[in-house]
Amino acid sequence: MGDVVRSPVSHRRLLRGGMGILIFGGLWWIGSILTQPGYLIPSPVATMQAFVELSTSVSTVQSPVFGTVTLPTNVAHLFQTFHHYVPGLLLGTAAGVVLGIAMAWHHTLDDWLTPIVRVLRPIPPLAWVVFAIVWFGIGHGGALFIVFVGGFWINFYGAYGAVEDVSNTTIEAAAVLGVEDDRTMLYSVVLPSALPQLLTAFRTSIGRCLMIVVGAELFGAPGVGSEIMTASNYFAMDIALAYMLLISIAFLTMDVGFRIVERLVLTWR
Repeated sequence: MGDVVRSPVSHRRLLRGGMGILIFGGLWWIGSILTQPGYLIPSPVATMQAFVELSTSVSTVQSPVFGTVTLPTNVAHLFQTFHHYVPGLLLGTAAGVVLGIAMAWHHTLDDWLTPIVRVLRPIPPLAWVVFAIVWFGIGHGGALFIVFVGGFWINFYGAYGAVEDVSNTTIEAAAVLGVEDDRTMLYSVVLPSALPQLLTAFRTSIGRCLMIVVGAELFGAPGVGSEIMTASNYFAMDIALAYMLLISIAFLTMDVGFRIVERLVLTWR
């Protein structure tokens, strides 16, 4: 009975989504016709042609891990992006989660570090670009640092809020049942209760850090962002849009994959 009720709703949502894409594409096409000079807003057809050309041509890039690699041109530059995006995201997540949990659980540590957090948190990750260039140079290291900063703050506040939101009732019930020491309470009660919010914060950071890494690459680090900047310098806006489409595809793929993992991890709920 449930399937019978949900199926039409699902079909309607798919139809509405398809209509939304068609309307967006139509407005994009009209805008490309009305805008002069034409290269300012490439048409959807021109953008797709550029995407296909980038996908069918090949480029050789240098990887700090795998050495010289030959791949389809757009995949090659996305591959470069992932060399600083993935480690920056994972390291930032690990550091943010550890510090967030520690500060939320230990009030003395929270008192010591909260003023520093409030000073540093409002600074946007891209504001650290100058320091990243000076400290690590224009390359993978500098971009990795920028992504690290972005991933750190998202996951720090996610972890901090997740631990704080664990109800006192849950903690008191665990204490009544025999959980007495802090370490057991943290690992057996608090962290499992906080896990859904921790995963939500990480999922958020996947998209945010991808935006941050592209911004960092605009300053010269190899990857999709630098290719967008190069294309815009030559007014090849169709190529720039093709790379933007590639970023969207990459994010959607990672988001869907993580949602599958998240459902598997949280099957106990």
